[in-house]
Amino acid sequence: MTRQADFKRRVRARMARTGESYAVARLRLLGGQGVPAEEWMAQALHISNGDCTDLAGTGLARRVVYWRDVLHEGPVPAVGPAELRRVRAAFLAGAGADDRGEGLRMFLERDAAVEANRGGEYVLWFEADLYDQLQIVEVLARLAGLGVPAERVTLICIGEHPGIARFGGLGQLRAEQLRELPATRACARLTPAALELATRAWAAFRAPTPRGLPAVAAARSGELRFVGEAFERLSREYPSTRDGLSLTERRVLAAVAAAESEEEAGAGEVFVRASAREARPFQGDTWCFSVMERLARAECPLLELRPAEGPVGPGTVLRLTGAGARVLAGEEDHVRLNGVDRWIGGVRLSGRDVRWRWDEGREALTV
Repeated sequence: MTRQADFKRRVRARMARTGESYAVARLRLLGGQGVPAEEWMAQALHISNGDCTDLAGTGLARRVVYWRDVLHEGPVPAVGPAELRRVRAAFLAGAGADDRGEGLRMFLERDAAVEANRGGEYVLWFEADLYDQLQIVEVLARLAGLGVPAERVTLICIGEHPGIARFGGLGQLRAEQLRELPATRACARLTPAALELATRAWAAFRAPTPRGLPAVAAARSGELRFVGEAFERLSREYPSTRDGLSLTERRVLAAVAAAESEEEAGAGEVFVRASAREARPFQGDTWCFSVMERLARAECPLLELRPAEGPVGPGTVLRLTGAGARVLAGEEDHVRLNGVDRWIGGVRLSGRDVRWRWDEGREALTV
């Protein structure tokens, strides 16, 4: 009885210190006595990038929230959560990525589940690419804003997996492979420093200028080991000083040129070729097709489409125009030819005289 009462006092002392619920504080104390991961993970809220990952099959996750938002596309301004939900839902609907108009409801349910669990544990399952890293910093900044201590957040994040030559994501793994990850180096209990870095990264991404991006790209963190790399890749989405193209746009044009030399360049094949150039592919075909359409519908088109009407799809045939070939060769500047109207996080690039560019020679943003 004495030992049990002492243990309960320790649980309550931990609750007072960390804000955890009784169940979580008890499991955390028992964790030091060899309690299996599945016992405390079953109490946690699990957050992942999409339902193609079989978290339910692992037996580790009873409650899962999916963070379905393509943050590297469209406006992500520095506004409050309610306004950001509205902005993102409107963007996804306008871009054709939410044809059923369920985006706002999805964001509301997602955020409510995260807030309701603020006294408990969180387990995040994500990947190393830009798409996922932006979601990670949003999630962690949200948890920091809710006052969740770093020690109650576990991050499982991988950029590769044994036996998979070109790892594409957690969705490639079987449930038993996913179940093994908490016992590997891919799993980390976060520190206050990691939570602070994520909060800074989220603020830098949403700022109206990109001045904070270089510091995040240069940051190194044992827990958030892919954030710096992702923000460096994000920076290359700014128009290049060489040709006015983002890195994605240049890879699309180069893939069209390469496919043209062999056969007709179908948009599906161009997407595959452009993605193969990425160290960590982050863009789905739908968003890549939108890049192709933007280049084709420009005032001075860089691509020609067949058929010319309708949205770009896998079977759309692409051809470089003369202007496209000159821009790809660095002889003309896409922004000066066509202007730009694009959001990168909180930054809106507009017009023909863009202040912020990616300097190819210095490999840095001109901020």
